[in-house]
Amino acid sequence: MLRELLLAGLIMAVGLAMAGVCTYLYQWLAKTQAVLRYDGKTFLQGLGNLAMSFVCGPMIMLQLGWQHDRNGTLSISSALIAAFVGFGWAFITGLMFVGTYFALTP
Repeated sequence: MLRELLLAGLIMAVGLAMAGVCTYLYQWLAKTQAVLRYDGKTFLQGLGNLAMSFVCGPMIMLQLGWQHDRNGTLSISSALIAAFVGFGWAFITGLMFVGTYFALTP
């Protein structure tokens, strides 16, 4: 039971690390804020934005959870929901990257 829990934590950590790296790399190269979107001037740019949103989504969700309310305070429910969604999404992203790694290594 402990092995499965540690494996899930490792997959989530890989997903969150890859999301963070991809988010900051995208923001550096595109010189714009990474946001969840699927629009674009062309169809290919829309697909690129959708792929970026999928890979960078966990980091974007965690950043959204730390936004302040109008009176300058943090909403605990907003932070918890964003963390729950972000870490669940990081598990899916990590599963994708770890699965690709094991599929491509001999």
